Amino acid sequence: MEVSRETFDVVVVGGGHAGIEAAAAAARLGARVALVTGDPARIGLMPCNPAVGGPGKSQLVHEIEALGGWMGRLADAAAIHTRVLNRSKGPAVRSLRVQTDRDAYAAAARAALAAEANVAVVRGEAVGLVREGGRLAGVRTADGRVLAAPAAVLAAGTFLRGRIWYGLQSRPAGRQGEPPARHLSAALEALGHRTLRLKTGTPPRILRRSIDFAALEEVPPDDPPGSFSGRPGPHAAALPTWTTRTHPGTHRLILDHLDASPLYAGAVQAVGPRYCPSIEDKVVRFADKDSHLLFVEPDGLETSEVYLQGFSSSLPPAVQERMVRTLPGFERAVIQRYAYAVEYDAFDPTDLSPGLMSRHLPGLFLAGQVNGTSGYEEAAAQGLVAGLNAARFAAGEDAVVLGPDEAYIGVLIDDLVTRGVDEPYRMMTSRVALRLLLRGDNADERLVPKAAAWGLRPAADAERVTAKYARVRAELERLGRARIEGAPASVWLRRPGATLAEAWHRAGPPPAPLSREEAEQVEIRAKYAGYIERQERQRSRTGELAAYPIPPELDYRTVHNLSREAIEKLSRRRPANLAEAARIPGLRDSEITALLVHLARRGRRSA
Repeated sequence: MEVSRETFDVVVVGGGHAGIEAAAAAARLGARVALVTGDPARIGLMPCNPAVGGPGKSQLVHEIEALGGWMGRLADAAAIHTRVLNRSKGPAVRSLRVQTDRDAYAAAARAALAAEANVAVVRGEAVGLVREGGRLAGVRTADGRVLAAPAAVLAAGTFLRGRIWYGLQSRPAGRQGEPPARHLSAALEALGHRTLRLKTGTPPRILRRSIDFAALEEVPPDDPPGSFSGRPGPHAAALPTWTTRTHPGTHRLILDHLDASPLYAGAVQAVGPRYCPSIEDKVVRFADKDSHLLFVEPDGLETSEVYLQGFSSSLPPAVQERMVRTLPGFERAVIQRYAYAVEYDAFDPTDLSPGLMSRHLPGLFLAGQVNGTSGYEEAAAQGLVAGLNAARFAAGEDAVVLGPDEAYIGVLIDDLVTRGVDEPYRMMTSRVALRLLLRGDNADERLVPKAAAWGLRPAADAERVTAKYARVRAELERLGRARIEGAPASVWLRRPGATLAEAWHRAGPPPAPLSREEAEQVEIRAKYAGYIERQERQRSRTGELAAYPIPPELDYRTVHNLSREAIEKLSRRRPANLAEAARIPGLRDSEITALLVHLARRGRRSA
């Protein structure tokens, strides 16, 4: 039987946020990309809340933007409400959250892909992997085609053996209204990848006109609106959001029907996200609380639905009707789409390299929820790195990696490949040791030059960013020479309530005006200079360990004073240097020291 065969450089499986960024990144490097998806009309869909950003996540989006990715600019174009969270706190934890028009975001994503000459969207279901000579050679689809390519990115989201639940009723599905991916899990398991069974969920969507908004607390958008790209969309301050709360009556109703929950009835064994629990989990785990805050957020400018954030559930539809109507403002609410839970296959991410390539099949990369993460932003960040490295692999180039001392994306991927997951992983600022250095506001300084060097952005972008921060440093030096009340103006700025505007008034303005962004950088760096210097020293210590490369062929059994557990972990994960080894859970400081001594002796012998 003759097999249809098309040739590409990179095949991307999945049209969600990871797949979009993977295809875009690979295409920017000149790779010919096939993006395989079951329904091209659903590319860029936001099946949960159509919002981008928030604590920990907005830093990822700023970094995606700096690396030339699409998520931030798509969110800005479709924005209907923006708000900076933690505004009163330090710059390390300030976070932009952009509520988008769900349909406009997806339309913008499809239009961007359609305009990318190097990306071909292929309708179909990927069912198998083609191998030749111990390497990936392509992807096979359900209709018998082979998409030949030396590299592929698997970004299938929640579709791998996906099953959705409404109460104790279930059916195979990747998400509401879409069939699951039935065969790819077996292909990865045959390679040696270890399967995890995870769960997530989504709240009910409520008919907007059935809600009494006068009973809710209104949350206005920021004005002027914030943005990830520096270009807020035309409707970025168009709509407010609202809040309401559960109460003891809501909780009693939930507790009375726990036997109808597939999780509590034992029908679902998959592990759900700790940091985005269902309303059932909240009521059970936080039994001392008689109320939980809920966010009421529009799905778009023209859509008839609103999203009830914080109220995800897998209880039966009839129970959901009663639960929703206990909420203030929702006494006559009409549910347009019921909440459901979805369980799906993910794969142990410790089977991946720091460049997100499979340790079992060269050329195969994994990104997004298949790696055990939750959230659009985590998926997009992985997709960008996987697509970049897939294109480099196809071109015969080495992978590039962002370290945990360089970016939130580096922390995310390092956590996955060195620590693994036992529940859906969510990015949070608390996971980042150097969060004052890795702020969202300086993502361009950290990453635009790298993006230009890797081919993700034009060289002119790096030159522009370099010039921007040269002006920032020059002004900091000038303020260090100027005096206010006997102290350098840059030191005076550290006082509570001191502002850059007042410093300029008292010590004189800069010789050339600075942009708003440049002035913000000057003020942050002056105010937090002591803390920034402390974290720079901490990063330097980490860099010292990173300076000790570990030969990939090292037999850890020859290293004295390593435990059997350490030998097993190091042999499986193959860290590239001592800094990576030190982050593997379970390794003692004494074992890192033993490894350091061994490497030093080996170096002397080879010299």
